[in-house]
This record gives sequence, C-alpha cells and structure tokens, in this order.
Amino acid sequence: MSKNNLERPLAVVTGGGTGIGRAVSELLVESGYEVVAIGLDRDPDLNGRVLFRQADITDTAASIAALPEGPLAGLVNCAGMLRHQQEWQTDAFEEVMRVNVTAGFALANALVERLEAAGGAVVNVASMWAIFGSPGAPAYTASKGAVAAVTRSQAVAWASRGVRVNSVAPGWVETRISEKARNDAERAQRIGSRIPMGRWAKPAEVASVVRFLLSQDAGYVTGAMIPVDGGYSVC
Repeated sequence: MSKNNLERPLAVVTGGGTGIGRAVSELLVESGYEVVAIGLDRDPDLNGRVLFRQADITDTAASIAALPEGPLAGLVNCAGMLRHQQEWQTDAFEEVMRVNVTAGFALANALVERLEAAGGAVVNVASMWAIFGSPGAPAYTASKGAVAAVTRSQAVAWASRGVRVNSVAPGWVETRISEKARNDAERAQRIGSRIPMGRWAKPAEVASVVRFLLSQDAGYVTGAMIPVDGGYSVC
C-alpha cells in the first residue's frame, strides 16, 4: 500500500470490521482519521470509508504488510476470541491467549517507531473480566487481565518516546460475541438487573472512550484502564 494521506492521521484497528472494532473504525473515520481495519471478518454494511484489509492478526508480518507506510497516530487492538467452556482445554486456552494478548502485543511492538514518529497512542481492549473472574471462560478472563497488565508495561516503557498506551474494559455490550448471553433470557435478565445503569452498552459508547484516549484531550493519560460497563464492576 502507498503512504497514508498526510492530511488525515492514520489509525489501525484490529478486529475493526465487526462489533466494538467496527464502531471504533467508523467513529474514527467520522472524526477525520484514515482508518485501516485488519481482521478476518467484516460486516457487509461496514462504512465504505474504512479500509478493510483481511489478515490474520496473529501473523504480524501479514498485518504490517496490509498497512500504508508512514507515521501512525493510533493503534487500537480490538480483535478478540471467546471459546467459552472449551477454554478449559489447553489447546483452546493457548489459542485464545495468542489472539487476545500476543497478537496485539507483537503488533504494537512492531509499530512503535511509527507511533513515536506521529506522537501516537495505543488503546488495547481489555474487559470487565480483567477485574473479576468468569467460571465459563478462563482463557478469555486470563487474556484480558494480561491485556491490562501489558498495557501498563508498554505505557511505562514508551512514555519517554511520546507514545501513550491505555486500555478500556467494556462490560456487557450488544455485539456478536455476547449473543449467547443475550439469547439466554434468564441470564440476560440476571445480568441486566445487576447493571446500575439498567442496560447493556452500545458498541458506539465504547468507541467514544477509545477516541478520547487516542486524542490530545487524553494527552496526560497513560497506563490507565477505563471501565465502560455502566457500573457493573463496582457493585
């Protein structure tokens, strides 16, 4: 690909074709970024201004090859995998960790010089499960805790280079990955009754926090994890 448009800062969103990643991609495009979404899947009605590039995000070289050259204003690691009870098996556990933690870690490391050149920022998508455990998804829980921890390490390592690194911890969001819970009427009612704000989040509500963390409005924020869960994790 050619160099990115110098008039529009470049942002890369892994998992940017569906769910929260899609919401982030579309919001950033509307906010003046050139956005490249990397992943294996995309919704058919994804905003056409988002440049979707199909790539396996666990293949760092393939992900890099999908990007234009030049400084990088933002990297959002949103790609994720959930395998529910299968995660109690070692193979599935390791697969989830590779997608949810290692892939984003490796991509950020590979792009840090380009982030530095732009004074850019990284936002890693953790989860409420980084705060407490899930009996049905041990790998997803472990991976999101690791995302929060890696975020803190990257933040302190790269602060002197002008690269900020933060994470968001979404709660219950209306996305494809939460369909199993939403389609279980009893479970959905139980979840909803615990959320202080009384409803599940829209993907766009997570995306707006990501946009803030990428912006200069968050210019002195690094190493933070911001819950976006309607108060679920504090009750």
